[in-house]
Amino acid sequence: MRSIAVMNQKGGVGKTTSSVNLAASLARSGRKVCVIDLDPQGHASLHLGIEAGPEMTTVYDVFSQQTTIDDARQLVAENLSLVPSNIDLAATEVELAGMQGREFILRNAMQHWKEQNRFDYVIMDCPPSLGVLTINALSTVGEVFIPLQPHFFALQGLSKLFETTALVTRRLNRELRVTGVIMCLYESGTRLAADVTEDLKHFLKSSDNDTPWASARIFRTRIRRNIKLAESPSFGQSIFDYAPTCPGAQDYQALGDEVLAMEAASSGTAQPPVSSAIAAKVA
Repeated sequence: MRSIAVMNQKGGVGKTTSSVNLAASLARSGRKVCVIDLDPQGHASLHLGIEAGPEMTTVYDVFSQQTTIDDARQLVAENLSLVPSNIDLAATEVELAGMQGREFILRNAMQHWKEQNRFDYVIMDCPPSLGVLTINALSTVGEVFIPLQPHFFALQGLSKLFETTALVTRRLNRELRVTGVIMCLYESGTRLAADVTEDLKHFLKSSDNDTPWASARIFRTRIRRNIKLAESPSFGQSIFDYAPTCPGAQDYQALGDEVLAMEAASSGTAQPPVSSAIAAKVA
């Protein structure tokens, strides 16, 4: 089971969009996928058509240890499950402040999933902060994907994210690695986007081998600006259900193909068929 935290402390960079649509892409490829919404705003839940009201069991009930993560999980599409969130989750920071072992609540709740290989992928949509919810995600997962808008200030914020993963790796989760950077809201015709991408490539290549991001890749697929990606959450649908032929759907399917190719490469098996979208990008 591959567990992935999608995180960036900066809002508006495509974090939730990437979490939901990457999960939907993998589910369409036949993988069993679960999205865990760790943002009190509940945007990933809304994006998948679930508005978690007060009566609904959510990830907040998991953190308050009132229920199991299985009881909170909902099937939202074929091969795709969701553990929803709502504003109640905002109270977690305060309620867990003095609790011993609060960093491992989610890891303990998901332990049987790992032991039983319940899912092929678990994707966690982290809040735009580095508090207890994000630390729980980093203490649980094996990988981090960072969605990044190719702007100068985004590069500055990236150093803080890397510092956090290094701290968690040393103290809480030795297996944690930053394995991918997703370039979102990408405008291929601009010099800035190309310059930021080159600066990031240089930084990753020059990083020490013992850092958690030493093996990180910048995904070849660039998630282009596309109005359909902005519209689909208001309809409670992934981009594949809302506008399956638009450039946004093509980009996220290509990203899913890359993630599957990583899986195939690590297991030494033949790579899955590459979609026409990614083939066009590589050609």
